[in-house]
Amino acid sequence: MDTDKTQIVYCSGPLFCPEEIGSMTAISTVLENAGFQTFLPHRDGLEAYILKFVNSPVNINVFKSRDMIERAVFALDVFQVVERCNAFVFNMNGRVPDEGGVAETAIAFAAGKPVVIYKNDYRTVFNGCDNSMVNGLTFLPKIDHINKIPGAIKKAANKLNKQGPSPYTGECIPPAMRKTIKLGRRIWQMMNKLNLKNSTALSADALIRQIADICINDNENPPDNE
Repeated sequence: MDTDKTQIVYCSGPLFCPEEIGSMTAISTVLENAGFQTFLPHRDGLEAYILKFVNSPVNINVFKSRDMIERAVFALDVFQVVERCNAFVFNMNGRVPDEGGVAETAIAFAAGKPVVIYKNDYRTVFNGCDNSMVNGLTFLPKIDHINKIPGAIKKAANKLNKQGPSPYTGECIPPAMRKTIKLGRRIWQMMNKLNLKNSTALSADALIRQIADICINDNENPPDNE
């Protein structure tokens, strides 16, 4: 990770109430004020444009089940974590760590990304400690203040740089993961071509139809070397 260039940080954590969304937005703001770019799933991902319309009658005939939506969300997030973003922050606040966040953090760790875990909520289930399988996903102690996150990312990146580049690129990535990343990349490129800022049920329907076409085409093709 070249800390002299603008880096993109994936911000992961719970997003199931206004307070959690506010916390994730605050993390993003601190990072952006420090010169980073950020990816926030509830602002930049499919969640922002699709999930609020999933149960709308306009989409009932497009997605026969929730499976295709979940596959598209998963693929886009994996693409962001592994290929597009340079670093990763996991907001671990909550009675238990967010399940999706744990999965994303594990992917980021395996991909050799600088990982920072932020937590200022001390509810735990192991006598005051968190699960060691989650704690081990970062080379740094957990960060307990939001303003420390940008510095922690740079520190984590410097630690990884000393160990050399990650081999988890190109054909060293397993074929199934490459296929998932490719699908996520195509969805991201398609999203960038559409005007989604003032999304309505109609524009969400158009987005869903295009994603459905991409997913169906992807299903019909085996993993390749991309």
